[in-house]
Amino acid sequence: MSENGVSTGLRPSVTMSQYTFTADFGLTSLQVSKERAVMRVDLHDKLRNDAGAAALGVLTTVVDIVTSTPALAVCSPDWTATQDLSIHTAEPLTEGPVVVDTRLVRIGKKTVHVAAEIFDGRGVTDLDELVAALDDDALRPAGRGLVTFVRLPRTAAAGSDYYNPGEWVGTIREYPSEHVEGSIYSRLGMRTLDARTGVLELDLTPFVANMIGTIQGGAQALLAEHAAHTVLPGFVATDIQAHYLSQVKVGPARSHVTVVRETKDHAVVDVCLVDAGAGDQVLALTTVTLQCLS
Repeated sequence: MSENGVSTGLRPSVTMSQYTFTADFGLTSLQVSKERAVMRVDLHDKLRNDAGAAALGVLTTVVDIVTSTPALAVCSPDWTATQDLSIHTAEPLTEGPVVVDTRLVRIGKKTVHVAAEIFDGRGVTDLDELVAALDDDALRPAGRGLVTFVRLPRTAAAGSDYYNPGEWVGTIREYPSEHVEGSIYSRLGMRTLDARTGVLELDLTPFVANMIGTIQGGAQALLAEHAAHTVLPGFVATDIQAHYLSQVKVGPARSHVTVVRETKDHAVVDVCLVDAGAGDQVLALTTVTLQCLS
């Protein structure tokens, strides 16, 4: 029994039939209650941006994953899909591990809202210790996020019967770890068609797909982030506002970048993601804020 009263003796692994681009994140989570979950994530060089900090797409991916567990726990037996996601960073997260503390904000008939705070673990890797530090306000937030999920019939997620966060309260769960080649950007196999306008493509494959068969929200965020970097080399993405409008039916997902503002120290871009194989159906509209490296 830990100091915060949460039993963490059991550490079951998460069953996954096909590992994805997150397999070397070292994902470890604790469902503190149905309304709260905490996740710890390794921060190694392959997950960093050009400034040496945790890449925004990594933070987005982790926030998307861990906020879904309170959402699923409180709306069971329904399933959920990410509808809107925003992350605003306060400072670069450079030491690690990445720690994300999530809490249910509101549950409605059609949507569920979950808030996230992002922290730098400053070298502490034990999840019990990190949760105690969070409860004692001993860690300073490196960023904040908010995610809105839409409720779906559970049949939308094939093979999801084992995934019931409401049954995990008090248990630390370690996700299976696999070696993944390449940086967080190169491993996805994104293709650059036009660097000037940020036209990049990402195929729909099991490596980037979620349980409802579309490209994971985090992978779409990485596509948007990388497209922004392609248009504005010398800048790194710090904040993102993403509105997920439809699922990838065919693929590839294709990005189009519009520069909204560019100054010496920061820039703002809009990134539209479309399904290039389905008549350019709009998948997501994102706004990315970047800071200059120099």
